[in-house]
Amino acid sequence: MSLDEDARWLEWVTKQFESIAGDDKEIDLDEFKTALKVKESFFAERFFALFDSDGSGSISLDELLKALDLLIHGNETDKLRFLFQVYDVDGSGSIDPDELRTVLKSCLRESAISLPEEKLDDLTLALFESADKDNSGSITFEELKAELENFPEVMENLTISAANWLKPPALEQKKRKTPRYLTRTYWHNNSRKLFFLCLYALLNVLLFIIAMLKNAHGGPWFMVAKGCGQCLNLNCTFVMVLMLRRSLTWLRATWVVRILPLDQNILLHQIVGYAILIFSIMHTGAHVLNFVRMSQNDAMYQLWEYLFTTRPGIGWVNGTASITGVVLQVLICLMVVCSSTFVRRSGHFEVFYWSHLSYIWVWALLVVHCANFWKWFVVPGVAFLIEKVVGIAVSRMGGLYIVEVNLLPSKVTHLVIKRPPFFHFKPGDYVYINIPAIAKYEWHPFTISSAPEQQDTLWLHVRSMGQWTNRLYEYFRQPESQTISNKRLTASLRNRQEQVQDDIFKSASYNRTVASNKDDAVELTLYRTSITRTNSQKPVCNPDAQVELGNASPVTKELTAKLSENHRYCNIKCYVDGPFGTPTRQIFASEHAVLIGAGIGITPFASILQSIMCRYRMRKQNCPNCNYSWCETIKDNEMKLRKVDFIWINRDQKSFEWFVSLLTKLEMDQADEEPEGRFLEMHMYMTSALSKNDMKAIGLQMALDLLAKKEKVDSITGLRTRTQPGRPDWAKVFQKMSEEKKGKVHVFYCGAPALAKAIKAQCEQFGFNFYKENF
Repeated sequence: MSLDEDARWLEWVTKQFESIAGDDKEIDLDEFKTALKVKESFFAERFFALFDSDGSGSISLDELLKALDLLIHGNETDKLRFLFQVYDVDGSGSIDPDELRTVLKSCLRESAISLPEEKLDDLTLALFESADKDNSGSITFEELKAELENFPEVMENLTISAANWLKPPALEQKKRKTPRYLTRTYWHNNSRKLFFLCLYALLNVLLFIIAMLKNAHGGPWFMVAKGCGQCLNLNCTFVMVLMLRRSLTWLRATWVVRILPLDQNILLHQIVGYAILIFSIMHTGAHVLNFVRMSQNDAMYQLWEYLFTTRPGIGWVNGTASITGVVLQVLICLMVVCSSTFVRRSGHFEVFYWSHLSYIWVWALLVVHCANFWKWFVVPGVAFLIEKVVGIAVSRMGGLYIVEVNLLPSKVTHLVIKRPPFFHFKPGDYVYINIPAIAKYEWHPFTISSAPEQQDTLWLHVRSMGQWTNRLYEYFRQPESQTISNKRLTASLRNRQEQVQDDIFKSASYNRTVASNKDDAVELTLYRTSITRTNSQKPVCNPDAQVELGNASPVTKELTAKLSENHRYCNIKCYVDGPFGTPTRQIFASEHAVLIGAGIGITPFASILQSIMCRYRMRKQNCPNCNYSWCETIKDNEMKLRKVDFIWINRDQKSFEWFVSLLTKLEMDQADEEPEGRFLEMHMYMTSALSKNDMKAIGLQMALDLLAKKEKVDSITGLRTRTQPGRPDWAKVFQKMSEEKKGKVHVFYCGAPALAKAIKAQCEQFGFNFYKENF
């Protein structure tokens, strides 16, 4: 660090210290905890004790600067010595197993990870046995240092992340980078969209100029109004074309998808919507200014008469152009405001939904308002009407019923719908669903999370984020709902329940036999795996069947009772409109596909992964002599994939339970190593967990790594894939994928828009194609 940077850091720390310490110029323990924003008081107390070098019970500015200088500017040995002192609670100069267990327990709480006490013991023993080289029963500083050398990624930037408030903000770089939108890579990766937008803008300009020239006799404001009106004729019909979902789904299967940006129809719909708002405001404003001029030159009518009456006779239907224009302007402004991101993402989807239905009135008023609008509207209007009729017919054909419901963590409702025989879809498609018991007239879009190869049922996973989704979750959470539904079950459903129940408890009995010599934690893990795997197909939680669990541990019985509460059979009427295509249909035409799901954004990829592995199993070959298995890499028209990387990012541990049984099954399908590496690689990230180079998490992450290598199972999710803490470093992730040379990389994302921007920017740097799920 240069002298200038050192002086700036000193000034910043001093300023932060004064803001926290107050008048007494000292920081006590409570103030220290507040400043560090740590979840677990153990680390705050340990850090405070080490910072308070004189043991006065408070930290002075000199003590703070001395400790921070070691953590920020010190070498690796200095930082490791500090870490060792944190772990050495009693100050004996060594770390015993109880001290290590206390530290790891605090690490779990700090990273918001919940594990059984038995698993905590396993983690403690794994790390302690690995670090205690001489089997002395304690870990010395040299042994801890030697153990950390086995984890080089930890030592890259060992620090306390919670102390970031003591780091001065980075100075703005004087060198100005080229804006992303002006880079060659951006234009190459977005060529179809940019080409289409250029044509769209050019067409609007041409229509505007032609309309102005034809109406030059009416003066400048009249010319502007007519020019904007002609552009509105185009845009008010084109905005409808962009939402012809069935037509767009069909076009995605043709050569047109290589020319037009069909996968970005939602973005284009929004752009055209804003264009309508701008043109309508300009159109209305120009007419008002023209009416002002007319009212001043001709005393026959006042301005208010031009705007709010039919007396001037403006318009082709009884002089109603002005009145219909005012109403149209109000409706258009209302639709744009109610469709803003703030409204849709803040739990008020119904406001967006019902306000958007006013498009019917907008089109009707436009026909009355403008004499030529019907000529623009007739062809797209007929197509729109056909789509609506087909949609109503499809949704009402056959009796669709929700036959099973699972209430998952983080208020996710898993719906299992009886699949009609005529319903065919592609992996990643979505449907609109209407459940009269929740809301009679509301339709909401959700991705199908089951694979097309699953013939009997459709799966939908619904995250509670708005009024309708919350009502859905609460409806199935109420106990009386289960009682009513059970009375309506058919005899065949009861027979299926009994058959599957037998299968479950045969599996559970086998697992208990295997785990008879192990503790409750192992028994719970095996039992939970058996229940979950069976639950992925036909989940059953019959309270009467719990009698067979007499020999099971209390933990297992508690889990079974919880499953009974959160799962039920039912027979609830619903209507489904679709399916509709998404950008993920391009996956099977890719060579190297990267699927990134954030939170509930995994739903389209759940369907895709199941379908991919089904096709993968069809290609799998087995040697009749030695039982060696491998997968053919022959490309075909159905699937050109050579490699699939699946990345799932979750905020908390419970969210992984949504699809853990599915992911476990996918891992089992790839139990054998392939000659060219695994066809499907999974990468799990938990953002609430602290990174490996944070002093409050380093011990835990080391222990999790060691135990995962020993047991071949991740302690957090139960998968073979190790869950990584924090957020992915996209530059490193994509660099590794680029070096694999498995063909052109296509990245498919579903999740929060903010993360999509960051991923898209990295994709542009590596030349990857990026697709975002939108509907």
